[in-house]
Amino acid sequence: MIWERAGGPDRELRLVRPYALTGGRTRARVGDLPIEALIMSIVPAGERDRLRHEARRIVEMCDTPISVAEVSARIRVPLGVARVLVGDLVADGLVEVHRMENGNGRPDVRLLERVLDGLQAL
Repeated sequence: MIWERAGGPDRELRLVRPYALTGGRTRARVGDLPIEALIMSIVPAGERDRLRHEARRIVEMCDTPISVAEVSARIRVPLGVARVLVGDLVADGLVEVHRMENGNGRPDVRLLERVLDGLQAL
């Protein structure tokens, strides 16, 4: 469950269930994203106002590359929900995915260690 302020900081808190954010879906339109995949926004700042709340937050935090796992932690949603939300943004052409592989189709161990260190620091 996610609490967010309805209408701004002086408004009451409302409860938003994770499945409501994804429309009950467990997979994004682009399939599953690796948790270590780096996401980067490609939406100009002036065009972000048309996005719904969660999408806008994710796009704004992706001005610098950020992993799917870190998106999950920062917006305080389960990893599966973050994967769906980010995947939908990829499908809509709002963010780009940069998969970090070591040439044999497997994630780079150093990157995974950095992601783990970042998550533990939270």
